[in-house]
Amino acid sequence: MAITTLREAIEAHVHDGETVALEGFTHLIPFAAGHEIIRQGRRGLRLVRMTPDLVYDQMIGAGCADRLTFSWGGNPGVGSAHRVRDAIENAWPGPLAINEHSHAGMAAAYVAGASRLPFGMLRGYLGTDLPLVNASIRSVTCPYTGEQLATVPALNPDVTILHAQKADRAGNVLLAGILGAQKEAGLAAKRLLVTVEEIVEDLGTPMNGIVLPHWVVTAVACVPGGAWPSYARGYYSRDNAFYIAWDEISRDRTAFTAWIDRYVRGTADFPAFIAALRADGARP
Repeated sequence: MAITTLREAIEAHVHDGETVALEGFTHLIPFAAGHEIIRQGRRGLRLVRMTPDLVYDQMIGAGCADRLTFSWGGNPGVGSAHRVRDAIENAWPGPLAINEHSHAGMAAAYVAGASRLPFGMLRGYLGTDLPLVNASIRSVTCPYTGEQLATVPALNPDVTILHAQKADRAGNVLLAGILGAQKEAGLAAKRLLVTVEEIVEDLGTPMNGIVLPHWVVTAVACVPGGAWPSYARGYYSRDNAFYIAWDEISRDRTAFTAWIDRYVRGTADFPAFIAALRADGARP
């Protein structure tokens, strides 16, 4: 485990063509890491995420990915993820293949990956049309009851990236508050990168907090505010106004490209991104 900068972590551990998962369920979404992937010009990524919202709208619109495995996509509480939709419907800025699941299917796939099992099982897909459009959904017969169960292949990303509240100097990471599949996605990955609000001597783990031990963590980077515009419990709230503003920015290819070029590709790092937004009055 290494404590490093975000730029160095992405440079060393995220490569073109890899399967990459940025997880965080409305909370602790690793936006700073997604921006650094855009800055470094990664291409051909196979992105995985339970809820590809703004962070993947930005990455897909910037041309980082050619495949998406997901279970819901949109701008939460606002509407469509316009850049994701444009890529699927019109192949802009390039074709995007999709592998669609339910939340339960994605969770089962991550749990299987974390458990180093070849597939996960669930009842939820039986009797639905999703297996007709997703060939990876299959079935097995329970050897004990004879029941037919749906299966999904295990998800083992080359890299999972998370944002968390804290890490200690040994590299143990604390996640607290609303969680999605962060723990499972982290344990399923070949490499785990984590950005945190702060590095501390003692995690002070609260009840029901999750600690990812240092031996499963590849690198930690301290990036205060790195989940903005999502939120980090105990540090800052969700910037709902930005989610609303993003709907207009992302609808138009030209406006989107100008935004990405000015604030992401045109800045050196996440603090510079925030400073540029504030300087232009573009952060609500």
